[in-house]
Amino acid sequence: MILAAGRGERLRPLTDHTPKPLIEVGGKPLIEHHLERLAAAGITRVVINLAHLGEQIRQHLGAGERWGLTIEYSEEGSCAEEALETAGGIRQALDRLGSRFLLINGDVLSDIDYAALAGRDLPIGCRFHLVLVDNPAHNPSGDFALDDDRLIEASNEALTYAGIGLFNTALFTDLPPGRRALGPVLREAIALGQGCAHHHRGEWLDVGTPDRLAEADRRLNAKP
Repeated sequence: MILAAGRGERLRPLTDHTPKPLIEVGGKPLIEHHLERLAAAGITRVVINLAHLGEQIRQHLGAGERWGLTIEYSEEGSCAEEALETAGGIRQALDRLGSRFLLINGDVLSDIDYAALAGRDLPIGCRFHLVLVDNPAHNPSGDFALDDDRLIEASNEALTYAGIGLFNTALFTDLPPGRRALGPVLREAIALGQGCAHHHRGEWLDVGTPDRLAEADRRLNAKP
């Protein structure tokens, strides 16, 4: 599932008329980088949630044939105010997801191995596996800490959630429908010992501001 319903406030005015997933970086819309890498990893079905300017995304991507994918859409409304946030959006799309699924924030770029992540085993009692990265300048305190491969309550050694993970749908089935953030859901599960993760030391960038968008464009255009 690719999260694509957000307003992209920090990228305004670019996102006033173009949904953030369709903003170009490295010569193509941001979301296409994800679709290409998912297809290369052997993924065949992708669910994308829509709200702000969502019809533009649907019209641009279609049913996914260009990438050898089947794309399904989870409609959350016609504007950003109707978006359900991350956990709420997942809860609404559960009937389109398998018993476990990859979750990808639409506004990050990385070299994370999607095939390896999708093939990971979730140990007994673990309902999700997050990808963590070194803390960027805009999140110096991090989000979650690791004890071997288990997530623990944040400490001074916390790392940043990359916006990419592998999830068991059981984490969301008991949530009531509606608007809900993912952070509290994860922290409650971590307190129960249900979260796993690993530290990714490769490339990763949150493309959430004009400066970071320019940096992503520079990095991609510098590659041969």
